[in-house]
Amino acid sequence: MRVTETLRHKGDEVVTVAPGASVRDLLALLAEHRIGAVVVSGDGTHVDGIVSERDVVRRLHHDGDGVLDASVAQLMTVDVHTCGPETPLDDLMAVMTERRVRHVPVLDDGRLVGIVSIGDVVKRRMAEVQAERDQLTDYITGGRAH
Repeated sequence: MRVTETLRHKGDEVVTVAPGASVRDLLALLAEHRIGAVVVSGDGTHVDGIVSERDVVRRLHHDGDGVLDASVAQLMTVDVHTCGPETPLDDLMAVMTERRVRHVPVLDDGRLVGIVSIGDVVKRRMAEVQAERDQLTDYITGGRAH
């Protein structure tokens, strides 16, 4: 299974925020879309960085509530791991685990075409395992189960 199949099931909408937006604006986007991270992009098609709820919480703890008026660029991670639509899901799971990242933007020819979260990966993997289970059950029972 590849990333493109995951995007086909979940959709390819990517919420972005401009680097100059305030952290307050970022928090509003996270709440509005019920998501945990946002791609930072000046033009909506290229990845300048990524910022998550965790980034905000850590900075709040360290710097206090003054961080709410800071720009997203001051909090974002600029070394963003990305993948392509044809990346195998197993490879992506390994990278997410090794690098301890929960959100990976998907680029096609350098352009942002989606984002995959660890939750998306787990959901697709669970569906795959369930389908395998159903096939084995049908094979063993001769199609009489269900």
